[in-house]
Formats: sequence, C-alpha cells, structure tokens
Amino acid sequence: MKMSIAEALRKAIADEMKRDESVFCIGEDIGIPGGFGGAFTVTLGLEKKYRDRIIDTPISEAGIFGYACGAAIMGMRPIADVQYGDFLFCAMDQVVNQIAKLRYMSGGKLKVPVVMRAPVGVTGRGSQHAQNLEPYFICCPGLKIVAPSNAYDACGLLKSAVRDDDPVLIFEHKLLYGSKGPRQESGTIDASSDVPVEDYTVPIGKAEIKTEGKDITIVSWLLMNHFSMMAAELLEKKGISVEVIDLKTLWPMDIELIISSVKKTGGLVIVEESPKQGGIGAEIAAQVSEKILDYITVPVTRISAPNTPAPFSPVMEKFYVPQPEKIAEEISKILDI
Repeated sequence: MKMSIAEALRKAIADEMKRDESVFCIGEDIGIPGGFGGAFTVTLGLEKKYRDRIIDTPISEAGIFGYACGAAIMGMRPIADVQYGDFLFCAMDQVVNQIAKLRYMSGGKLKVPVVMRAPVGVTGRGSQHAQNLEPYFICCPGLKIVAPSNAYDACGLLKSAVRDDDPVLIFEHKLLYGSKGPRQESGTIDASSDVPVEDYTVPIGKAEIKTEGKDITIVSWLLMNHFSMMAAELLEKKGISVEVIDLKTLWPMDIELIISSVKKTGGLVIVEESPKQGGIGAEIAAQVSEKILDYITVPVTRISAPNTPAPFSPVMEKFYVPQPEKIAEEISKILDI
C-alpha cells in the first residue's frame, strides 16, 4: 500500500500499540478530537481507538520527556513527540543527562526504551523552528539516532525504535511528511513508498545504496538524500556516475558501507542541511580519512548550509539549503569536469 511518511509513521504507531499494551504516545496536541493529530498529522485519529494511550500535555517539553523517562524505567514504551525539533533544547537535561545515560549509570540494570520524534528542516518558519539538530545529538553517548527519507523506512525504523531497549531519537523532515489538508507544507518532496500491510522492521545501524555509481560517492539523509538523487541525475547527463548512499541511521553509523563505496569510487561528498561547523559530515570525513586515506583520489568534500542561523526569507532559504544544482556543480568542480 502506497503511503506518505506521515501515514507510515501513523501505521507504525498503531501497529505497535496493538502489538504491545506498554506502548503509548505523549506530546502536545497529539490527541485532540477533531485536531490535526500533532503538528504534522502523524497521530491523527489514533485517539479514537487508544484514548488512554494518546496523552496530551501542557506546553512543557521538560515535562514530556521527564514523564517519558520515568515511564520507560518502570516498564512502559513511550513515544514522545515535540512539535518542532528545536524544542528539544527545552528538555536537554531530560534527554541528555537522564534518558541517554541512565542505562549506563545503572550498569545495565535499567532500560530506558524511549522513542523521541522530532521534526526538522527549513520550512519558512524562521531560525527557531528550522534547525537540523542531528549534530547536537550525535556526540551524546547512549542515544541511537535514525533519520528516514521515505515512508517504508519511516515505518520500519519506528517499529525497530519502539522495540529497542535503548532510547532512540528519530528525526523526521517536515518537507517529507506528505501531510494533506491544512498541514500541507510548501515545497513538499514526494517521499511516499509502498508500505507492506504485514509486520516488518528496518534495522537500526544500516545504510543503503540508493543508486550505484563508479566516479564518486555521496552520503546524505532526509531531504538531502532526495536532493542528492536529483543531483546524480543531473550529473549523469554529463557522464558522471554517482553512487548515492542514504545513511538512514546517523548513530550507530554504517561506516563500513561508506568505506566500501569510497574504495570503489575514490571520492566522497557528504551533503547535509545543517551548517558545516561541527557537522555529521565532519565525523564521516574523519572516519573515512583515518581508515582508507590511500583510496581517496579527490578531496573529501562537505556540502552544507552556511554557518549562520536559518533565514526566514523564502529566497534566502533556497540559498541557505544546498539545492540539487549546487550539489551537482560542486561535484563537477571536484572531478574537474
């Protein structure tokens, strides 16, 4: 059945709530009858069947994640929702000092199976509602981090996250949800795909080669994976063969797949929507350079947003976010074509 990412996430939540009575959702405006179903329609209608397990909260991210942490320790499996990923900063103590560390600090005696859902990406809402937060959390031991770019992976990764005994942070790009009606986003990219009716999971920690190539490797995730695929099509017209990898899991990172690809192509480009400084691209570049420097024939390159907050102006947004044409142009320069 073909679904959007929003629909696939909704299916995954419903399936997991049916499978396991300890699963519940908590967040702001996620279960109001006649409401949107959260900021991007993911929980739309779930309150009709699971009224006691779709828990609306006051505007308090610290409260949401504190509640989720305590419930997880006591044997529940909460799915905590923030309306915008930027609001995770309001709950950093709960996420970083409590949820991420308690299993380690207890010597493994405590399990903290919290799933944390966070929309990210530049979508016309200004600097405080537009950040790609991945780099802030990749350096936090104890968290697993996933970032699906299509509906199939969104459903399968969310199910894997719910069943994992460690906390999992799932970043979802606002332009990939595919939500309809009043929550339709301007500039939406079609990330829909066939989602099986039967139960399945997508493993955490595995990347995927989306297109095979021989001249250079692109590693990207979320919206940038779609833009990288578009860039690969542009470059194909110039005779450049690009291998595009969808990282899917940011941590634990599938560095072995990246290395095997770069050994074949001799080049590596990392495309990310967040600013370059301290980004995930830096981590990938460092690991690849440390392990297979002799295989690299062109400079490892990062294509990213500028080192500034996200702008509000639509014109400036388009300049800020790496576009397919810019990605293709940069790769042409790298290969001197």
